[in-house]
Amino acid sequence: MWSGRRLLGAVGGIVACCLVIGFVVGTHRSRAGHQAASDGLRRTTVEVSAGGCGKGWDAPAPGVQVFALHNTSAVSAEAILEDPRDRAVYGEVEDIGPGTTRLLTVRIGTGAYAFACVPEDSDAVTGPTVRVRGGRPGPAAAPVTQHDLIPAALAYQKWVGAGLDKAVRLTTALDDAVRRGDLGAARRSWLPAHLQYERLGAAYDAFGDADGQINATDAGLPGGPRDKDFAGFHRVEYGLWHGQSAHRLRAPTAALRKALTALRDDWAQTRMDPAQLGLRAHEILENTVQFELTGRTDYGSGSNLATARANVDGTREVLSRLHPLLATRYPRLAALDRELDHAARTLDGLRRHGDWPALTRLSRAQREDVDDVLGGLVEQLASVATLCAPLRTV
Repeated sequence: MWSGRRLLGAVGGIVACCLVIGFVVGTHRSRAGHQAASDGLRRTTVEVSAGGCGKGWDAPAPGVQVFALHNTSAVSAEAILEDPRDRAVYGEVEDIGPGTTRLLTVRIGTGAYAFACVPEDSDAVTGPTVRVRGGRPGPAAAPVTQHDLIPAALAYQKWVGAGLDKAVRLTTALDDAVRRGDLGAARRSWLPAHLQYERLGAAYDAFGDADGQINATDAGLPGGPRDKDFAGFHRVEYGLWHGQSAHRLRAPTAALRKALTALRDDWAQTRMDPAQLGLRAHEILENTVQFELTGRTDYGSGSNLATARANVDGTREVLSRLHPLLATRYPRLAALDRELDHAARTLDGLRRHGDWPALTRLSRAQREDVDDVLGGLVEQLASVATLCAPLRTV
């Protein structure tokens, strides 16, 4: 999992997402306070510190321009360009190291602006208000607060509770099949149980150590998939598709059932962090691209595409809870829904007679299509993570 830190200001795919929604035209690192204007954009050095926040922007002008955000303090800081009246955000850059400069590119137009500087472990400080006349400003997003996210988190947590109950029932069927020695039935029962757990992806962080007992891989284990500490769905998968006997599988399957049951029973006392919900919506499919579409989590069942499809469902469940917040903040929400539908159809179209093919059975064109569709969704969902991350305020 990624850390829970804000995503905007990171390089690579997240910058591309900011381009899509127009929230921030782009951000990247700089080695100096002023850069040569080879792109023709106006560039202004702005101080980021508790005592001089916003200092340097004394000649405002409309149009697309670059702010060289120079942190003069002794700690890392975040800089946010906002409307001082309603705190709508035009752009932000986080993790500006002491003595370093990061660039923020935005479109400025008629309106009022102010930089808010948020030093590490300190309250935010708002700089002077700057007024611009002429031109059309870029889009701004109303800030999300922790309080805004609580209803979505509670609704999602309730849905996860019901999902865990179903996962326990399906895993019980798997355990029962192993206990009576019917490995054919166990193989048929394994996938529905695993997919049900995979749909709960946004809650993994709240699952804590239990997730390691339920859905871990053999990464880091000296004995690989044969290591005595390898446990959970993938341990059972390895045994079922590598000729292990029912007797040998009874202990790991029973342990899986026990871990899932304990998680379900304790879930009512668990509290998800509302601030992480948008980030988790992005991480579900990010992990899908990183682990499922590369085959790194295949221990014999060849079910990576089925897992990817379950992850699309899981992402949609998170977004449905965030929809009221995104409806007024994310102009591409309808397009994102359509792209999720397209991803689901793309994956469903690979099934033949109800069976999911292994990744190795796909043609190169099919692999590239799946990678492209899900990779594009990951970029879009990074914008959701950004918009749903609560801003620190004064």
